Amino acid sequence: MTDQTGPSMEDAQPAVSQPAAPKRGRKPGGARAKLAAEGPSSTLPPLPPLAAPAQVRARHRGLVWAFVLVVVLPVLTSAVYLWGFAKDQYASTVGFTVRREEASSATDILGGLTRITGGGGSMETDILYEFIRSQEIVTAIDERIGLADIYSQNWPADPAFALWPNPSTEALHGHWERMVRISYDSATQLIELRVLAFAPDQAQRIAQEILAESQKMINNLNQAAREDIMRYANEDVDKTIVRLKEAREALSRFRTRTQIVDPAADIQGRMGVLANLQQQLAEALIENDIVLGTTLENDPRREQTDRRIAVIRDRIASERATFATTEGGAAGENYPELLAEFERLTVDLQYAEETYRLALAAQDSAREQAARQTVYLAPYVRPTLPQTAEYPQRAILTGMIALFLTFAWAIGALIFYSVRDRR
Repeated sequence: MTDQTGPSMEDAQPAVSQPAAPKRGRKPGGARAKLAAEGPSSTLPPLPPLAAPAQVRARHRGLVWAFVLVVVLPVLTSAVYLWGFAKDQYASTVGFTVRREEASSATDILGGLTRITGGGGSMETDILYEFIRSQEIVTAIDERIGLADIYSQNWPADPAFALWPNPSTEALHGHWERMVRISYDSATQLIELRVLAFAPDQAQRIAQEILAESQKMINNLNQAAREDIMRYANEDVDKTIVRLKEAREALSRFRTRTQIVDPAADIQGRMGVLANLQQQLAEALIENDIVLGTTLENDPRREQTDRRIAVIRDRIASERATFATTEGGAAGENYPELLAEFERLTVDLQYAEETYRLALAAQDSAREQAARQTVYLAPYVRPTLPQTAEYPQRAILTGMIALFLTFAWAIGALIFYSVRDRR
């Protein structure tokens, strides 16, 4: 009966003996200190790794092999070629500029302005720069010293820097641009050349030939300028001579046709005759007045003076009529028109003579100017004889090859990973 009604006193005893809440005066950090002393491993589970351990994969091996093939082997090959097969090259230096000198003329000397002016020829320097880079100078030097044989003497031992035998003109010109390096300063008008060859004397010889050809070209330009100046001046003189001849012939034909040498002198003569007649008429009138006052009406002197006055008046009228027409030559021709024609022909002749005189003066001035102006080549560095082979610059070339190939490999690797990440 007792078992069915409820738990016994022994069964209820454990519930009464449960631990109570901590008292107010107990320290709460004791359990935490104990856990800290025991360590985190005893309380927290270990964390898994963020990434798997790195392993060498196929793509890594591919990048390494690509670096070897793209960078290491070409650099080693280039170094072996540069130090083992490439022939030494010697550099000869030459520098020059174009100068223009102009001495003062005789007029300036008389005026106390004697001086010599000098300056750089900008246009001539530009022309010379293009001439040195042209195929013409290459052909000229090749004909004189055998430029192709000099450049091809190390073929095929050094195929990278030597030229093959019997090259075409275009191939020789292309190799010339590699071996002759031009430095041109347009501000100072200075040209400096660095000529490369496989022997010191060959480099100096080529530099000397370049200097000689440049001097010849400048002399040709100078001579051509002088000839142009004189040709233009001579053409002007020839034109003025033809014009002067035509003006003189026209005036001569006028004089032959009209039989008047100088209409101005002719009209002055006629004016003199007319003035003389008018003076005689005045004297006859005075004489007639005297006769009328001292003689009778039937005196024969009156009739004589009247006839004399009438004759003089008729002569004056006749002389005045000649001012409208000519007496000889083309009879009845208008004298004022002849006078105007003569004036026109005279002006044409004077203009032709003045033009001819000016053309002669211009010709003399052009001749003097051509003699005073001189364009010449002024070298400031003579062709040098090199003592040491400075080219090819093996270390610099090897470093540049390694740098560019490394850049190419790095760019290729970046492209590879970029494409791979997009898959």
